[in-house]
Amino acid sequence: MDIQNILDKTLPGLGYELVDFELTAQGDLRVFIDKEGGITVEDCATVSNHLSRLFLVEDIDYKRLEISSPGLDRPLKKAADFIRFSGQQAKIKTRLPIDGQKNFIGRIEGFENDCVRITFDGKTVDIEISNIDKARLRPEFNF
Repeated sequence: MDIQNILDKTLPGLGYELVDFELTAQGDLRVFIDKEGGITVEDCATVSNHLSRLFLVEDIDYKRLEISSPGLDRPLKKAADFIRFSGQQAKIKTRLPIDGQKNFIGRIEGFENDCVRITFDGKTVDIEISNIDKARLRPEFNF
């Protein structure tokens, strides 16, 4: 069984969402989780203990396991992410240019027909999710 499949099946049952994971060349396995209300140190410990035992049973090879929150600039990968964070600022990099542009910083207006709608500089553009190379929330601080 592959890591993605294990995480997709396990984390929701524990009450967490898989945001992303990476396995480094050095063997570090980093798993980024989230839940409504945010992630605590106790959440990370709970998931770490559970996954350590599960990976041992499933014979998943890694040197070190790290569990953490995705941070304020969390990656946006799935349609559900763009729907959940509609109304917030995001930075999106596309694979192919749209009107000669590949980098967009603006407000997510919604998600429809496999497209993210984003407004920036008084313009609105729809970006197909398949054309998104990277997308992250862009934290806003009001002082």
